[in-house]
Amino acid sequence: MNSKKSLVSSNSSGLQHNLIFALFILLLVGVGYSVKSYPTLAAWFGFFVAGYSAIANDSIQTIGTFIASNKQRPWWQLWVYLSLIFMATVSYSWVMYNGDVSHQRLIAKGFENAPESFNFLQVSAPIVLLVLTKARMPVSTTLLLLSAFAGSSKAISKVLFKSLSGYFVAFICGFIIFFAVARVCKKHFKGTPSIQWVLAQWVASGLLWSVWLQQDLANIAVFLPRSLSGGEFALFSGFIVLGMALLLFFKGGGIQVIVTQKSFVTDPRFVTIIDAVYALILYYFKIRSKMPMSTTWVFLGLLAGREFAMSVRGASNKSFFTVSKITVSDASKALLGLGISIYLATAINARIDIRSILRFFMA
Repeated sequence: MNSKKSLVSSNSSGLQHNLIFALFILLLVGVGYSVKSYPTLAAWFGFFVAGYSAIANDSIQTIGTFIASNKQRPWWQLWVYLSLIFMATVSYSWVMYNGDVSHQRLIAKGFENAPESFNFLQVSAPIVLLVLTKARMPVSTTLLLLSAFAGSSKAISKVLFKSLSGYFVAFICGFIIFFAVARVCKKHFKGTPSIQWVLAQWVASGLLWSVWLQQDLANIAVFLPRSLSGGEFALFSGFIVLGMALLLFFKGGGIQVIVTQKSFVTDPRFVTIIDAVYALILYYFKIRSKMPMSTTWVFLGLLAGREFAMSVRGASNKSFFTVSKITVSDASKALLGLGISIYLATAINARIDIRSILRFFMA
């Protein structure tokens, strides 16, 4: 009887939260429609929504393993650490690149100039991302947000090509590395991790967070002027730091399940290897090209390669079939987000069409 009451209470609470979220989304849509004709207001509104939704969705790939392996620690300790790294990373870009906080990612063709005007779909793109995050979908924030401002099919094609290439590179790296170390790790990574491993994990996660910011801050900064004044920079960085506090307070939100369903992601020793490999892959793509890319696809590729390698080596707590099912599920959700991104881009800009994108890949 008590269990039935508990279930009813849980369902009621869930419906209430969903209703509140739906009303919040309707409020955002109303505000977005109201400010779309005022470029400055539209730019900052788009940034505010994108600033939270992009980091919330991408939290699974950047700080997801960090949250999972430090769930016993107070949230504010993680917040202070990640905020310091964020401020150091974004301040360096702002100083070195004349007010540009994107580490020059937005200089790629199609994103050099700040938007001079906005339409409703552009302002709505980060709201769509917020809804998809609530639905626990690992979406490419690069493709969803940047495609709304792309000036040509070629610009989207380049981002898409680099992103899909990143998936396969990460998959291969993840498979090879974890195939080599899986059994050794499972044999020796037992008991409580030493303080050295905990410190190593914090360093690796911090490095990953910084490298990811250098890649994906472009997704958020695309709404704003390419050179921010001191006051604009303070508003930009202050809002994101506060948004991170909210995100960490709620332990990453429901989308965190994408991380927690993987093998051994609460062990700092495994997390150290995952984050270090991921950071190196992102850094490779960073120095190879200034073209923005979807880091979500890179992360999904790395985790997929890791899970398959550990399953093949008999070092996983999941069967090959289960790993395949999870991988297909993750990729399907990401592909759905890709479809939504391309639809928004074609709806916003008549010069962008799917046939041109397909011709780019077949050329």
